Amino acid sequence: MKTRSTILGALTATLMATSAAFAGDVRIMWYSDGVEGDVIKDILDRFQKDNPDIRITLDNVAYKVVQEQLPIQLEAGQGPDIARVTNIKELASHWLDMRPQLKDAKYWDDNFGSTLDWMRPDGSDAITGFMTQLTLTGGFANKTLFDQAGVAIPGEKATWDEWVDAADKVAKSQSLPAAFAIDRSGHRISGPNVSYGANYIAADGSPAKVDDGTKAFGSKLVQWVADGKMLKETWVAAAGSTYRAGADDFINAQVPFYYSGSWQVSNLSSKIKDNFDWVATGSPCGSGGCSGLKGGAALVAVKYTKNPGDVVKVMEYLSREDIVKEFSERTLFLPAHKGVVDKGGLTWVSDDKNVAPAMDAFVKAAAQTLPAADALPSWKWANAYYGALVTRLSQVMAGEMKIDDAWAKIDQDVSDKVAQAK
Repeated sequence: MKTRSTILGALTATLMATSAAFAGDVRIMWYSDGVEGDVIKDILDRFQKDNPDIRITLDNVAYKVVQEQLPIQLEAGQGPDIARVTNIKELASHWLDMRPQLKDAKYWDDNFGSTLDWMRPDGSDAITGFMTQLTLTGGFANKTLFDQAGVAIPGEKATWDEWVDAADKVAKSQSLPAAFAIDRSGHRISGPNVSYGANYIAADGSPAKVDDGTKAFGSKLVQWVADGKMLKETWVAAAGSTYRAGADDFINAQVPFYYSGSWQVSNLSSKIKDNFDWVATGSPCGSGGCSGLKGGAALVAVKYTKNPGDVVKVMEYLSREDIVKEFSERTLFLPAHKGVVDKGGLTWVSDDKNVAPAMDAFVKAAAQTLPAADALPSWKWANAYYGALVTRLSQVMAGEMKIDDAWAKIDQDVSDKVAQAK
């Protein structure tokens, strides 16, 4: 017998899976990492006050729903009218091309042009949505620990070796478990790989074989674990491509240097409070540059909507320069809007003295990424490459595989993913 909660749950899923059926109805599927759900509701409430003929339903769901249930709904030709998603390229065939109905398509091309390819089919000039925020990988340093150890924080163009050596001096001075931690993620190490000259993409768009740049930084990671400089548990305490962050180790002052990304700023601020001072460092340099890797979440229109005109009106409002600026400032997200970035002067909403300098540092670093890194967010095989990297390198760190064998395994893992997709 089905319970009442089971029936209600199924009913809710059915309602969320169905595009708005009545004129003026716009249903938005939204997930939140922090306060952005409250912020977007406030912004949409103002829109509805000025546009009473459009009725917006904001479905705040768990990220797992967006990742697992939304693709199923879309394959059935259903889904919300608008959705906030991170799997934007692989699902691009389901997004609505708004270009023909936009009042000013040039505005979108000018201000969101650098990321529009991330969310449309290859070879298309469709305008399907915009990034609600950019994310950028980068580092954080515990300034208090560096000061206590009498070690200078490395400068803007410092290399990975210089950062790890400096952090190691701090760790030894303060009797810490390790010098630094980096998230267990193939995505997280890809900016550093590119900084050493890596390029995952072959000339025909297919996955390239593991190159010297990837081997250079990957070998350093393995050696840093062997030397006790990199926190081993972050990588070997999980299996396969399972993601594991090192944030708690940094928050608990167990490592003086942590490499993750801009999305951690709000998390660090809320949990560290005034326990110690911290700074965003940008990405350390390799032989080819000092690049992080961009990503983020997009707000996209779904082509199965019954009310495309109303959907476009909502999207035009949310993409306005003043709205993007407000949303970014209140959520502590990097804006993906060229006009907002170029004008600067963002006023980050936080009482934490560490937040504004950290966000400004990430905005600056976002303009310094390398082309090989910028190509990855719109590349359909990126996730396959990321997963293979983290799986095999963690096996090497755990002593289960030799590093030369890992490179061959990564190539095979990626090749298998391509074959499965075909």
